[in-house]
Amino acid sequence: QVQLVESGGGLVQAGGSLRLSCVASGRIFSINAMGWYRQAPGKQREQVAAITSGGSTNYADSVKGRFTISRDNAKNTVYLQMNSLKPEDTGVYYCNGRWRALAAVGDYWGQGTQVTVSS
Repeated sequence: QVQLVESGGGLVQAGGSLRLSCVASGRIFSINAMGWYRQAPGKQREQVAAITSGGSTNYADSVKGRFTISRDNAKNTVYLQMNSLKPEDTGVYYCNGRWRALAAVGDYWGQGTQVTVSS
């Protein structure tokens, strides 16, 4: 099993910045990629950014140029730096760890951290 614990959410004005952190523990060697998802009220959970074990990254179009995902392997931590925040970035942000084994794939999730951007 893998445990993921997020931190760093909060209330910020539009144009501001926040940095989210996700600390992984347990069988972390089983994880191939880490990512951040968010869920706004009344909407489906969507992927915001992801980073592979090799360091490749990808972003949702809505956050490109504003958000940066990174990882510190020595600290088993993944970060999401969020700049130029907009009210539409409001939601619960979840850390995700994806594992793959042959034809199987699965996800680990953190408990989520609330991000609220005021206009």
